[in-house]
Amino acid sequence: MAAATTKLLLSDLASTVKSVPSNYIRPISDRPNLTEVQISDGSIPLVDLQVLNGPSRLDTIKQIGQACQHDGFFQVRNHGIPETIINNMLTIARAFFKLPESERLKSYSDDPSKSTRLSTSFNVNTEKISNWRDYLRLHCYPLQDYMHEWPSNPPSFRYN
Repeated sequence: MAAATTKLLLSDLASTVKSVPSNYIRPISDRPNLTEVQISDGSIPLVDLQVLNGPSRLDTIKQIGQACQHDGFFQVRNHGIPETIINNMLTIARAFFKLPESERLKSYSDDPSKSTRLSTSFNVNTEKISNWRDYLRLHCYPLQDYMHEWPSNPPSFRYN
């Protein structure tokens, strides 16, 4: 782990800098060329997963395949995760990122193979240009195999 004066997390660094550090600025050649972007009709493919285990299964799988091939992404609805659980997880995640740096750093790792880790890049050791974000990666399935690795703070992380 870095010395206390070195900011590992972007959320802590961002509040102290006056301009974007050069290691966060991608060369123009690595940025999307917006003049080459094809304009679509503006709609995002929407796949209803409620029928995935019924007689329309093959149609749903075909919709997913077409969305991946033509658009590269899609939106889902009726995924089966109750909105209360989603909102609860967002609340817990916000609480985690509001913890003091010293507490959050207990979950920090540069090792991209770790199933639970806080980091700023996918592979801090090999990326020349860093991404302007912090993230907490949590493997969740099967839950009993990973939950013991999750942060212990905030306490609600493990009990909701």
